Amino acid sequence: MAQKNILSFVPNTITLMNALSGCLSIVFSFTGNLTLAGLLILIAAVFDFFDGMAARLLHVSSAIGKELDSLADDISFGVAPSAIAFMLVNQKLNLTDINIADLPLGTMLLCLLPFVMAAFSALRLAKFNLDERQTDKFIGVPTPANAMLWASLPFIAKYNADGFFAQYVITAEVMLPLCVVMSLLLVCELPLISLKFKTWDFGSNKVRYIFIAICAVLIATLQVAAIPAILAVYVIVSLFCMKENDDDK
Repeated sequence: MAQKNILSFVPNTITLMNALSGCLSIVFSFTGNLTLAGLLILIAAVFDFFDGMAARLLHVSSAIGKELDSLADDISFGVAPSAIAFMLVNQKLNLTDINIADLPLGTMLLCLLPFVMAAFSALRLAKFNLDERQTDKFIGVPTPANAMLWASLPFIAKYNADGFFAQYVITAEVMLPLCVVMSLLLVCELPLISLKFKTWDFGSNKVRYIFIAICAVLIATLQVAAIPAILAVYVIVSLFCMKENDDDK
């Protein structure tokens, strides 16, 4: 029992590193270093991937670990991407040097709209913890997937400034409605494949391995601009799998 209690610190420590990465991302967002903020969300995602794997490998899954994971995820994949979206919108509206409290109420609320994603991320994580359907699939877009989208935008703006996404997506006119759309997708009844591996064999993870292969091709061809495309492919592949499963019934 003592050994199991000691081993339980391993996945929980990894989860805490996820939360710490998210906190640092928020700090760097508000100080204007959005690429580092985005990188820290990616680092948080790595920790999020390995904490569950560590818990399964060490056979130390626990209720506190599950709750801690959700709290960390809301920081790293709820508040942190919202902070990036907030700063990007304010940059595009040329409001970064203006005290937001001095703005007209309507403009202020518009600028703060990205934080709706943080609230919906918390709702999505709470639903996930209670929804017994989500053991081998997701219902709604997972919070890490939404976070990856927003984490990629500073890199796209910096390293692919002449590309489609930088020119037509990273604008206030697109990002503000996108915040609303992604918030709704987080909690909608949309079945999506889970990307968490319980085993490594190809047979039970065929779709996951195919998706990873597609991601590799997209990253090789589009570089940083691949992440929004990967999210779109993720939804399309999930819908295809759902239709295939319905046809098999």
